[in-house]
Amino acid sequence: MTLPSLLAAREHPGYIKDRAVVLLFLQGGPSHIEFFDPKMTAPPEIRSITGEIQTTTAGVTFGSTFPQLAGMTDKFTILRSYQSRNSGHTYQDVVSARNPFKATMSSIYSRISGTNNPGTGIPSNVLVKPEAVQPELKLGNNFETNALPGLTAPGTLGRNYKAFDPAGGSELKDNLDLKISPSRFTDRRSLLSRLDQVRRFADTTGMLEGASKFQQQAFDVIAQGVADAFDLQQESTKTLKAYDTTHHFRMSAMNRYGDLRRTSNLLGHQMLLARRLVERGCGFVTVSDCGWDHHANGNSPKNMAAFPAMSRQVDHAVAAFINDLYQRGLQDKVLLIVTGEMGRTPRLNKNGGRDHWGNLTTLLMAGAGIKSGQVIGQSDRQAGEPLSKAYEPKHLLGTVLKTFFDIGELRLQSQFPVELIRLIEETPTITPLAV
Repeated sequence: MTLPSLLAAREHPGYIKDRAVVLLFLQGGPSHIEFFDPKMTAPPEIRSITGEIQTTTAGVTFGSTFPQLAGMTDKFTILRSYQSRNSGHTYQDVVSARNPFKATMSSIYSRISGTNNPGTGIPSNVLVKPEAVQPELKLGNNFETNALPGLTAPGTLGRNYKAFDPAGGSELKDNLDLKISPSRFTDRRSLLSRLDQVRRFADTTGMLEGASKFQQQAFDVIAQGVADAFDLQQESTKTLKAYDTTHHFRMSAMNRYGDLRRTSNLLGHQMLLARRLVERGCGFVTVSDCGWDHHANGNSPKNMAAFPAMSRQVDHAVAAFINDLYQRGLQDKVLLIVTGEMGRTPRLNKNGGRDHWGNLTTLLMAGAGIKSGQVIGQSDRQAGEPLSKAYEPKHLLGTVLKTFFDIGELRLQSQFPVELIRLIEETPTITPLAV
């Protein structure tokens, strides 16, 4: 019995549910008003600058740049009383809910599930940046680049549980890529022979001794033959076209502004890569989309004039992903989350843009058995504060953890820190979702 067959025969332990999470994180803080709470009855300095569009839910409107999502509200839920309680670009605070471990939700999953899926060998926790889709892409650096590590930070759980980054996040992966010429990939027998040599070299030299689990994970991605999950060219032309968002704007036009240097038009194919990964057993995929720090509505480094094109890309990419989940029967397995680190001020500033605001934040959720077709909560007249029960990152964290883990079974496990199990057990959830 071969090792791959032996691994495939193993199943997830009973305390881990057969579910996955895809977190689309809009870095910079997207405006909740222009997204899903347009407030067109408010004064001009408050209401959505993009207008509104009627959705398929009576009495509910979205910002006008979301026509595709407006036509499929039965397939997801919007929270209008979610607040990140965070007004800075501190991603780790939001996705960890400032838990005692300072660990993000993806790293908590990795700590419990293990760093690789036992059946497929695929990494259990992956970060998908635009460079994962287009490796030759050269995006500039800005504050989003510096804050990006916090999005999947493992905190005190240890660096072994941070996300695997197929865009070059592992030195070992880069070294192996360099040692194996791409031309040799056309001859599988030669490739396997070369990989055997690399593995024998690693065994005899102790190359992997002392390496972190994360480094060994990168080695296995190459040597165990799971790298095809990262290859979008294996998808049909029809599917690639359905997800394609490159026509929404030119990257070069965006990237000339300082705070838009990491903005890309590849989000659709990033979401397609996320679907490929969860289909092959990855439990948590974080998709990074940058450029949402819109303080001004004009020709400025912080330019809200970029909002319409960027939000139409989100509309297209998210709609394509949700539709694809339903077509593939994955709608009850995959939980999609769309959010950012904060929202935007209800009143336009002197430049016609919006500033940092933590009292209301965009949040869309779909799949994994949650109640869809809802609008949970409401904001006040100015879209500045929750008017109904407020939900916070701790509720989002709790919902994700309950999505993944069977608490009754998890209590019986002795191999995990008691404090971590208590965190999973006691963190509150977004109760109307009834996960």
